[in-house]
Formats: sequence, C-alpha cells, structure tokens
Amino acid sequence: MGDILPPAYTNSTGTPPWLNNGDNAWQLTAATLVGLQSVPGLIILYGSIVKKKWAVNSAFMALYAFAAVVICWVTWAYKMSFGYKLLPFWGRAGTALDQVFLLGRSKLPATHTSRHAMIEPYFPTAAMVWYQGMFAAITMILLAGSLLGRMNIRAWMMFVPLWLTFSYTVGAFSLWGGGFLYQWGVLDYSGGYVIHVSSGIAGLTAAYWVGPRLKKDRERFPPNNILLTITGAGLLWMGWSGFNGGGTFSANLGSSLAVLNTNISAATSLLMWTLLDVIVFGKPSVIGAVQGMMTGLVCITPGAGFVQGWAAIVMGILGGSVPWFTMMIIHKNWTPMQAIDDTLGVFHTHAVAGLLGGILTGIFAHPRLTKISLADQDERGAIYGGAGALQIAKQLVGGLFVIGWNIVVTSLICVLIRLVIPLRMSEKELLIGDDAAHGEEAYALWGDGEKYDSNVHGRSVENPNNRSVGATQVV
Repeated sequence: MGDILPPAYTNSTGTPPWLNNGDNAWQLTAATLVGLQSVPGLIILYGSIVKKKWAVNSAFMALYAFAAVVICWVTWAYKMSFGYKLLPFWGRAGTALDQVFLLGRSKLPATHTSRHAMIEPYFPTAAMVWYQGMFAAITMILLAGSLLGRMNIRAWMMFVPLWLTFSYTVGAFSLWGGGFLYQWGVLDYSGGYVIHVSSGIAGLTAAYWVGPRLKKDRERFPPNNILLTITGAGLLWMGWSGFNGGGTFSANLGSSLAVLNTNISAATSLLMWTLLDVIVFGKPSVIGAVQGMMTGLVCITPGAGFVQGWAAIVMGILGGSVPWFTMMIIHKNWTPMQAIDDTLGVFHTHAVAGLLGGILTGIFAHPRLTKISLADQDERGAIYGGAGALQIAKQLVGGLFVIGWNIVVTSLICVLIRLVIPLRMSEKELLIGDDAAHGEEAYALWGDGEKYDSNVHGRSVENPNNRSVGATQVV
C-alpha cells in the first residue's frame, strides 16, 4: 500500500497544495446524494410499490446489492472501471483499498495515446472511488426492479458480483475510464448509457431467464403503499442533483448547469406523462407521474452538463412521451414484450429513456459546454454544425455496444447460475412471498381474517407476556 501519509502531505492542516477543498466537499456531497437514492430511496420505493407479500424481499434485494457492490468495488471492480487498460473496453483488476487510504491526486491513468486530455480532478482518489461506487451500486439496484416478485434471493446474491464484474465495469471503462468509446468521443455525461441503458437491457434479459411472476401476481400487483412510493421517488429526484451535478468532478459552471437541467427535464417529463395519462385514460396516475419523473431524469443524464436549458425542456417532453408510448402502447400490444415479465418496466424507464437521451445529446450538445467537462475534446451536437452530424452516429454505436454486451453477458451469467441454483423461487415460495423467503413480513397487521400467532408474530401489545392466550388470537 505504501506510505499512507507521504511527507508532502504531513502539514498541520492535512491539505496538500493541489487539493481544492470546494471540489472535494462537493464531490463527497454528490456521492452521498447518490447513495441516498439507493439507501433509503430505492429501498423505500421497491418495498412500497410491490404487493404487500413482496415488500421485504424487494427492499432486501436493494439493500443486499448496495452492500455487496461496495465491497466488490473497492476490492477489484473500481480498477476494472478506472484503472490501467487490459483491453480496449476493460481495465485491469486490482484493489482500490490503497486508494481509499492514500491521499493522492485523483487521476484517470493515461495508459494509452489519446487525442483527449484525461480528466484530472483536484480531490483525493478516495472521493472518486466512493462517488463512482455509488453509481455502480444504484445501477445494480435499478436492474433489480425487473426481477422483483420471483427471483431466488440466493441466485440474486450470486448474480450481483458477477454482473458488476463482467458487465458494469466494461461499460464504465469503455465510456468513462479511457476505453475505446471514450477515445472515439461518445458522450455520456453522467451515466445514461453506463447506468441506465445497461440496467434496463440487463434487467429485461435477466427477467427472460428468471421467468415470470405467478399469473395472478402479473394480473394484479397493486402497490402496498403509494404514499411511500412517492417518498422513495422524491428521494430519487432530489438525489439526482448529486447524480448529475457531480459529473464534472468540480463545483464549477458545468455542475450548476447540470443540476438545473436535471430538474427542468424531470418536471417537464412528469407533466408530459401525466398529460398523456389524462388524455388516453381519463385520469392522472400517481404511479404514472413517478414513471414520468424517472424517465425525465434518465433522459437528461447523458447530456445534463452538455445542453442548454431549452434543450432540457425538449428532452423532458420527449422523455415523458416516447417511453410512455413504448410502455403503454407497444408493450401492451406486442406479444414478444408481453412474454417477458419486467416487473417495474425498467426497460422502458431506463433503457428506452437512456438511449433516447444519448441520441438527443448527439443532437443538442453545445461545443462550449462539452469543453468544460472534457478538456480538449471537440464533440458537439448535430445542430451546431462541423462534425456534429457524426456525433449522432457515435451515440448510436455507443448505445448499441452497451446493449449487445449486456444481452450476451447477462445471459451467460444467468445460465451459469442456473447450473448451480434455480433462478426462480419455487411455486410454494411464490404463493407465500416474504414469509417463505425470509421468515419475515413487512406489516404486523392481522386484519382481513388473519389470526394472531404468538409463535410467528411475537408478543401482543395487550398481553406482552402471552399469559392466558391460546395458540392463536384474533386481533
């Protein structure tokens, strides 16, 4: 690991001359905001948007994924995403634990000749490791949204480290860590491709291999608490300021613009989705509004710091209408899509919205704004002339690479796990839900004819010592 505190850093303040305290503080804040999107944001959203019998399982899938990714990230996956080149699309595995403790300037290693200047933030590498780790964690949790209500929890425990290692790190290195897509100039400001297209495509692919929920669950799957669903969604929305605002690795003009554009697009998309629900179905749907919020956030992510405010409104309009159309019209009327049980529609809200945002970034990216984040790169949207028309082609190729890689690798991982353990719960477990999978239930409520069982539910409030109470007591 080397000397944790080299002589150059042993001054009384602990602040080396190159460190920008403002950038460091913002990066740590942004990382925390992204972390809060997962814990507790998506845990609350997943635990409340599903049937009551799946609340614990859905929340736990998110909680487990967060913890597992953090350990895998610092042990080997960070270096595979932002380390020295092994292949044009993959970094060399290695521990980042020394980076967590060593106070060193964070710099993406210049491992290959490039026409692009490598990004060199003015904060410790530990801040970069943590910020990027939060991105990796939320990607895994978003993917889980496609598999809620039937995946074997033990299979999920195996799936998380395998997919992180062989899928996420490839997209991250290719587009952010100096890989071939980065070299070619594909734009992905804060994860439209790396996070959202990959989680949406991988989620749909895994859903195919895992198989569907019970028929009655697919036909009727009401949220157990819509108010908590809105609460989880609200944490996602507010946390997205860190998600996109930290993408410049500096508290500069680009980060401020990214935060503003993010919220403009989200609000516009939510209103657009709600308007379409009213026009077509006659009522505004709360769940629909949450989906519209999500697609607006996802759509702006590839270009949050690259586009002007008016473009963010356009991206919000399209982000709230194109995924609405694919989910509400195409999905419901196309048999192949109906055959795959994507529980929360992650394909539409993330893959479709993310790819759409990437293409729109190729149209609207302002050349002066791309320079703020990308040093000497000269990427620009098609509307700004020059080589801008080529940018759309670059964005399409980048998206297709992420799509193709995730379909193949996710399939291989699922097939491999299936050789060891079933991907799907047994029919008995699917009928019972949380109690069968975890021995726990989300709500200690005994209405609807249920009976209080002291062996299962513990002591009652009225009779904490269980004296003079039979085996069951109707509450």
